[in-house]
Amino acid sequence: MSTPNLPLSGRVAAVTGAASGIGLASAQALAAAGARVVLVDRDQAALHRVCESIGDAALPLTLDLLDPAQCARLVPEALALAGQLDVVHANAGLYVGGDLLDASHEAIDRMLALNVNVVMKNVRDAVAHMSAHGGGDIIVTSSLAAHYPTPWEPVYAASKWAIDCFVQTTRRQVFKHDIRVGAISPGPVITGLLADWPPDKLAEAKAKGSLLEAQEVAEVVLFMLTRPRGMTIRDVVMMPSQFDL
Repeated sequence: MSTPNLPLSGRVAAVTGAASGIGLASAQALAAAGARVVLVDRDQAALHRVCESIGDAALPLTLDLLDPAQCARLVPEALALAGQLDVVHANAGLYVGGDLLDASHEAIDRMLALNVNVVMKNVRDAVAHMSAHGGGDIIVTSSLAAHYPTPWEPVYAASKWAIDCFVQTTRRQVFKHDIRVGAISPGPVITGLLADWPPDKLAEAKAKGSLLEAQEVAEVVLFMLTRPRGMTIRDVVMMPSQFDL
């Protein structure tokens, strides 16, 4: 049951990569703001644990988005679970850092498939639904790497530059349908994606306080979604104050 005085009361959101990290923090924040949230992840056990922790507002949807057939089921199955779909946070992603020569072909293909192709397909399917049902909101998790040629992550940064262009161009196509499209571009966030960082760089960043918390990113996602309909926050770049860039 929705709570009328909450900003997202009566709305339904779907969040990908929702079993951990930014996706989990986003799902928690959206549920706390009154939305029902379809949490999408391939890790079924983790997904059910986090949905139990959120409560009745959380609806688990186990999908491996790298499987094209399962990816195509996201919007129809979210609708089957919740009856409507007003917000999509396309958050699922992978990280490949380090020297380009150390990145295998398989790792490059997998990361680009999830960071770029899956996001485009999820957004495309969300737009198809929202344009026929009165509009909605789409948020994509990009990265600070989309705005700076980060030398220690050429493959990852390239994927985020691509998706940031996609967000900006798609927004211009779909605003006529009352669909707002925006990207959140955080600097380094304390999530599992940092496991591939060089150990010395990660230790240095932690010591300097130059990492963000996932909840801080989720708070900005909520800010973007709760602006008046006449305002689109197209691109938010956020970074720790001690991050030297």
